Amino acid sequence: MSKITVVGAGNVGATCANVLAYNEVADEIVMLDVKEGVSEGKAMDMMQTAQLLGFDSTVVGCTNDYAQTADSDIIIITSGIPRKPGMTREELIGVNAGIVRNVAESALKHSPNAILIVISNPMDTMTYLAYKSLGLPKNRIIGMGGALDSSRFKYYLSQALNCNANEVEGLVIGGHGDTTMIPLLRLATYKGVPVGSLLNSEKLTEIVQSTMVGGATLTGLLGTSAWYAPGAAGAYVAESILHNQRKQIPCSVALDGEYGESDICIGVPVILGKNGIEEIVKLALNSEEKELFAKSAAAVRATNAVLKEIKIL
Repeated sequence: MSKITVVGAGNVGATCANVLAYNEVADEIVMLDVKEGVSEGKAMDMMQTAQLLGFDSTVVGCTNDYAQTADSDIIIITSGIPRKPGMTREELIGVNAGIVRNVAESALKHSPNAILIVISNPMDTMTYLAYKSLGLPKNRIIGMGGALDSSRFKYYLSQALNCNANEVEGLVIGGHGDTTMIPLLRLATYKGVPVGSLLNSEKLTEIVQSTMVGGATLTGLLGTSAWYAPGAAGAYVAESILHNQRKQIPCSVALDGEYGESDICIGVPVILGKNGIEEIVKLALNSEEKELFAKSAAAVRATNAVLKEIKIL
């Protein structure tokens, strides 16, 4: 029997669990939260849609009871807090790093063979923290960010092309941040045709800029972080792993010389299958893309450095 645990029953975690159940990705999905009754209530609400939507997966909610998560194939971590007014970056990282590490350690005690998917922000740094502190092989620690950023990139491309987003190919590499992600326009296509031959340079620049501030745009509209696409992106990554689909998905993973970088977790395309990261796909980047990737890696490293400053690592 397949089982996925989603830690954190907030908007992103609950959406992720709901998509997993609706698509019957696993037989059982366990949602765990620290707030009494929240995961239980949301799980019950989801299960009351099973007959209406016709899915057979079971969703279970629990409050801080990691024993209920035992023998999970995949653990998805969405827990953490958003940055509050007056809070420094160091304070945010300190709080979320403590939460993520505690959650991961607690869950892995009951599911020592699980593959970890990190959604909590700052995502690349939280993935790096998990990689450095948990002692898991690097194929079992995956940051979700690139899957979400690439989906947003395809959305903006499809809007500009007035086409079906499922017929657009495009990927985003680099850090999961407004200034660090790299939408690879050169490699984006619509039905095999490069988008550069279909759209003018002004529109292409607009697409890149819209993709990079995609999260901030939604925060401005909603007054809070987005959750439908982030939750669905986490479920998409989990499905490729659990069902051994071997999809190529950009994710934040530990590099050991690939793309000229080491001792960092950052977004690159990977093949995701039953072992987690089956392969890191090596794209032939041009000189401009290589320069952008190096700058992105430097920015991610600057954020990672906070972990040592606050003595979390």
